Amino acid sequence: MQNKSRNRLVVGIDEVGRAAQGRASSNKWFIGIDEVGRGALAGRVVVAAALIPVNLKIKNLNKLNLPFRDSKKLTPQHREWWVRQLKLDSRVIWAVAGIAADRIDKTNIARAANAAATRAFLKLIKDNNIKEARVFLDGGLYLDNSKVKSQKAKLKGKSFNFEINTVIRADELIPAVKLASIVAKVHRDRQMVRLAKKYPEYGFDIHKGYGTRKHFEAIRRHGPSEIHRLTFLKKVIK
Repeated sequence: MQNKSRNRLVVGIDEVGRAAQGRASSNKWFIGIDEVGRGALAGRVVVAAALIPVNLKIKNLNKLNLPFRDSKKLTPQHREWWVRQLKLDSRVIWAVAGIAADRIDKTNIARAANAAATRAFLKLIKDNNIKEARVFLDGGLYLDNSKVKSQKAKLKGKSFNFEINTVIRADELIPAVKLASIVAKVHRDRQMVRLAKKYPEYGFDIHKGYGTRKHFEAIRRHGPSEIHRLTFLKKVIK
């Protein structure tokens, strides 16, 4: 079940593996899930799911609290540094999923983000044969219970135990979610830099698809591209 309440948060306020409110868990894994690109005018909404063991301690992880709180407040250089370090640590595993602009327009951004979260989560547990973990999603994200139950049914009675919580400000409080946030941000930024070569007139490498003044000016001058979210541009292209 998903729970918006922060009262169930038990780990990760200070460092990975610490039971912050004293209730122990038999699970060996934490999964943190976060998205980036929800408010962008162009490009995919991207979600990362990061898997870490409960006893994991990453050097300098506490620095994620000072002087910044989440991946969006890190510099691009800091985020790239973190991803390089995480790639060197075999204990940290992640999966990334994205939903394109046209599907965002057909559904809405909330449904698209949740679909990407579900896809990333299922890919992570399938590829790594994970059947038990405590799962934390940043506030506003939810997994598709029907698809999670479908995956459980495929195991035909085998162990499948995930405690799933949506936690407000999880990207500030829970290191597993912080790491997922960094991975998602780096992944999406790299996508937008690549797309800037295909659509050089929009400057995606600079603003990453968000609504800056120059981005709005480019849309008015050139019209929307194939990767723009038309439902986000009604006031711009009317």
